[in-house]
Formats: sequence, C-alpha cells, structure tokens
Amino acid sequence: MSSSTTVRKLEVVSPVPADIDIANSVEPVHISEIAKDLNLSPNHYDLYGKYKAKISVSCHYSVWLKTDLDAQVLLSVLDELQGSQDGYYVVVGGITPTPLGEGKSTTTVGLCQALGAFLDKKVVTCVRQPSQGPTFGIKGGAAGGGYSQVIPMDEFNLHLTGDIHAITAANNLLAAAIDTRIFHESTQSDKALFNRLCPPNKEGKRSFSDVMFRRLKKLGISKTNPDDLTPEEVNKFARLDIDPNSITWRRVMDINDRFLRKITIGQGPDEKGMVRETAFDISVASEIMAVLALTTSLADMRERLGKMVIGNSKSGDPVTADDLGVGGALTVLMKDAIHPTLMQTLEGTPVLVHAGPFANIAHGNSSIVADKIALKLVGPGGFVVTEAGFGADIGAEKFMNIKCRYSGLTPQCAIIVATVRALKMHGGGPAVVAGKPLDHAYLTENVALVEAGCVNMARHISNTKSYGVNVVVAINKFSTDTEAELNAVRSAALAAGAYDAVICSHHAHGGKGAVDLGIAVQKACENVTQPLKFLYPLDLSIKEKIEAIAKSYGASGVEYSEQAEKQIEMYSKQGFSGLPICMAKTQYSFSDNAAAKGAPSGFVLPIRDVRASIGAGFIYPLVGTMSTMPGLPTRPCFYDIDIDTTTGKVTGLS
Repeated sequence: MSSSTTVRKLEVVSPVPADIDIANSVEPVHISEIAKDLNLSPNHYDLYGKYKAKISVSCHYSVWLKTDLDAQVLLSVLDELQGSQDGYYVVVGGITPTPLGEGKSTTTVGLCQALGAFLDKKVVTCVRQPSQGPTFGIKGGAAGGGYSQVIPMDEFNLHLTGDIHAITAANNLLAAAIDTRIFHESTQSDKALFNRLCPPNKEGKRSFSDVMFRRLKKLGISKTNPDDLTPEEVNKFARLDIDPNSITWRRVMDINDRFLRKITIGQGPDEKGMVRETAFDISVASEIMAVLALTTSLADMRERLGKMVIGNSKSGDPVTADDLGVGGALTVLMKDAIHPTLMQTLEGTPVLVHAGPFANIAHGNSSIVADKIALKLVGPGGFVVTEAGFGADIGAEKFMNIKCRYSGLTPQCAIIVATVRALKMHGGGPAVVAGKPLDHAYLTENVALVEAGCVNMARHISNTKSYGVNVVVAINKFSTDTEAELNAVRSAALAAGAYDAVICSHHAHGGKGAVDLGIAVQKACENVTQPLKFLYPLDLSIKEKIEAIAKSYGASGVEYSEQAEKQIEMYSKQGFSGLPICMAKTQYSFSDNAAAKGAPSGFVLPIRDVRASIGAGFIYPLVGTMSTMPGLPTRPCFYDIDIDTTTGKVTGLS
C-alpha cells in the first residue's frame, strides 16, 4: 500500500452494491489533507465546504473569515511551480461504445487508485465535470462506478462549485446582448446610438470604455477621443449591423428539455415586432465551456472570450463578443470557474475536476490548466491520468490534435478501454439499447462473436499508435465475461500492435483490480521512443484537414453539402482556415451511420454544415444531425433520485 496519509483501504463486498451506496459508505477525508499530500499550502486553494477546494490558476486576493482585513493572497500554483519537471501524461480513450458506455471513467479512476494506493506513485486524476442533463436523464452521473469513484458522488454530479452555472450565466448574457443590440440599432440613428454608447460625464466629457478600444483597433481607428470621430467612423463603430440569419449563438440551460430545441423570441409588445426563431442548447455545449477547457491562463481566457464570433454583419464580417462590448463582463462571470476543483477518489487519491465540453460538437476533454497543474504537482515519476470523451476516434483524436496543440503537452501513453459486451456488438450482436435488458448473446459465451468485433478495437489501436504514443488496452471485465472471451480480446489487442493488454476488475475491487494495468502503464510511459505526431498540419486547407480525419475513420472520401461549401469559403475568407478541426459526428460508429458497427470502410463521409468556435479555437464540421439539446426518456433517472431526510444523504444517483 502507498505511504500517502490519505489513502484508505476499501472493504469490498460482492455482488457490487449500487454506486451511490458505495459512495455513501465511505467518509471522505477533509480536502485540506488531500491538498497537503500534494504539497499544496492553504494559500494555494479556496475551500468549498469540507470535501472540495478550488486550486488557484492566477494570483488574486480572497477575503477570508471575519473582516476585510483578513484578505489573503491566493497564490498561483502554475506560477510557483513553473520550473518544476512534469510527470507522465496518460490519456484514457475507448473503443466505439455501446449506449451503456464501456467504463472509461471507471477505468480512469480505478487506474489512479491502483497507482496511488497500491503502487506508491504520485498520481492525479483529471476528469470532466458532468452535466446535469445526463445525471437526471438517461445515462446517469459520471463519477466512475462501483469501487472506482470520485467522492462525494452527489456533489460531483450536481452543482460542484458552480462552474456550469457560471457558464450558463455568461452564455445567456451574451445572447441577451446580441438581441438587445439588434433592437437598439433598428430604432436609433447613428448619432443617437453613438451618444448612448459614449455618454458624456458630469463635466460633459465623453470617453471610450476599455473594451471599445478593441473594436476601434479592429476597425483601424486610432483615435482615443469620441468627439474626434468622423460621421463615417461613428457609423462603423456604433453600428454592428448584425445579420439575424447569421446568428449562431444560442441560449443554454443545463437540463435536458426537448421543447427548447426550437423557440421564437421577441414576441412581447415592447420588442416592436423583432421576432426571431432560435433554440436552446445544453450548457455544456456552449462555446464558453470549450474556451474554459482550452484556455491556459486568465489573460488567455479573456482574449478567447472576446474573440468568440456570434454571427456576421450584413456585409459578411464576423461579429465578436468584444464588438458587443461584453468580453470583459463574460470574463468576470468566469473568473472563479477557471480554477480547477480538487476532490478525491474512494481510496483517497487526488482528483482535479474541471470543465466538461460536449464531446460531439466540442472536443470532449477536461481542462488544460488542470492537466498542467497536476503534471507539476506529481513531478518526475508521477502520473496524471485524464479521460477523453467517447471512442478514441472522437475523444482521443481531439485530445491529440486540439488539446495537445494548445497545451504543448505530450502524452506518453494512451489507454483504450474495451469490453466483451461492446466487441460482441461490433461483431454482429443484437442492438444494445439503454433502459432495455441485454440480449442473451451478451450474457453467454461466444468467442467467435468477440473475435469478429475486435476489428473495431484494432482500428482504434492503429489510429492511436500513429500519434507516437504507446497504447495499452484495458479490458474492463464484467461478471458475465468468460476467460476464453477475455483472452481472445487480449490476443487480438496484442496482434493489433498494443504495447500491452490487461484484464481489469477495478469496478468490483477498486484499485486492487487495476494494479496490473498500472504496471503496464508505467512500463509504457518509460519506453516511449517517438515524439508526438499530429494527424495533420494546421496550414492545410479546411477541406484537407477534414479529409485527413475522415480517412482515419475509414472513409474513402468526403461529400460536402452546398451549405458546408458556403461556410468553408466564408471561414477561409475571414482568415480562420488555420484552426484545427473538431468533427461533430455520432460516437456509435466510425462512420456517420450509428448502425454501422465494427470497422466500416469505403464509405463517403457527408458534411452537412461547417461551423466555428473561434474563441475556443476550432472549426467544427457537422457529420449528419447533431442534437445539442438532449431530451428526457419516458423514465428518466430522476425517478430514482431522492434524499434521506433523516441523514441528509442523496439516494438513487447512478
């Protein structure tokens, strides 16, 4: 066992109890103890109750306790540890999943418990913050499962430290600013609009606010006195002339509500007939969430938020949050959200929870700042394990080509989580449907079906190896799996070029069930022989980058709709063609067809539309139809969620 003072020994029972019952059976240690194990002092973090703390990314003053005189400097961990060496960097991806998921989060947590509690390694788990949409919807929470979880589970899956609420508020402030600006421009002359944007003070003098200088610079106007602007400059400055049909910015909320997928706004009498069709997205689909995940500092976040493009002017110029004057206010709403949240696993190893970008239309990875802090804290020989959403074709590809590009970090090892269940599905087994009992084929031995499905795993291994990292396959063992089936997966993984393939039982046994995986990961990290290689250089055209990714899926070509062609031409003209590509496609197949299992090839990938998250820093082509506001099923998870009014403990979370 580890010499760490916070490590706990789990008392496991069989059969494995419900996740929430396991989580409630373990008393977490005070988060200050977890921080102390990482050599963090109280000056490095703010407490959020007993079991959560925000670790500082930037220096600021935090008022504690009794009076304003008790202000204390909160020190930036990144600045303080700037010269320290990093630990090993490990990313967890998976094969193409079933709708039930294959246990990437559980494997991520179980591996870290093995490394920290059994192999005596410094380790930090870096995971995304879950959305309340799936928590109350059909999928449930994302704290891991069984004896490999982040705790307190209820706090992790619900409000946490309010980051998603901050994103919701910031997103909707920008949405309000867009429609308000269109309204005021439609009802005022240039002079009246300018006078209201730059009103005189009590002495009769007018001035530009700081954010206005960003727009002036963009327009090539160097004047600093509002009174010096010519009528033509006043028009250019004051009138954004937003084309309502070009607006891509939507309002958000962090609940699955299908009836907000299409709405009409502006129907009140005071809006003077300015009716517009729009929609709500789920909060984690907001570009602000993607900005949070990809930013590297408070200053960088301010720039990214200001550069977010909400649509175009009627003359075709991009309109940004800073053009609307709201970039600074968005940053103020996000100033606490930039700090990662420190939590713990069931076995007392540290966890950083930060950001949770939608894994279809965004890059589906937790934050760069959390990873950077964690790598410094574990130091040489330590491990940072982070998870990439969905299958490796989506999450790991975006981790490498987007996240690692912006962070400058290089992973030494990539884990691909595989299950017998999913491989049977890819081998031709019956459909797996969430909420319905599994077919008999998944509950009885069928080695041939497993072997047929291993083509899916083999392509994921080949694709991931091409980045120059060692690939370890984690075979997540279920109680219905047989030894012959598990051995078939291991043999196929090694034949496909995996560095190692390990059978794991961390769901049933916690870190003890992932010790062999921990040993394999350590060896893989110590034996990297190649530098990180990207799938494409950024100076390729938008189409060339899309086609490089499509080829990795097995596509023979790409077909663009008329709308996609138009958008590619526009983004290229606007100077955005040098950004990386973030493909928005189904997670259930390499292709655009969710029903095409295994490793389909020779298909033509259809690009329906192309959109851009300029502040976050990527172009995202839409492959087929992507829903950014999930709906609730007939029987959502919320039926099971309640509270024990005697103890105050949450029940029924999954």
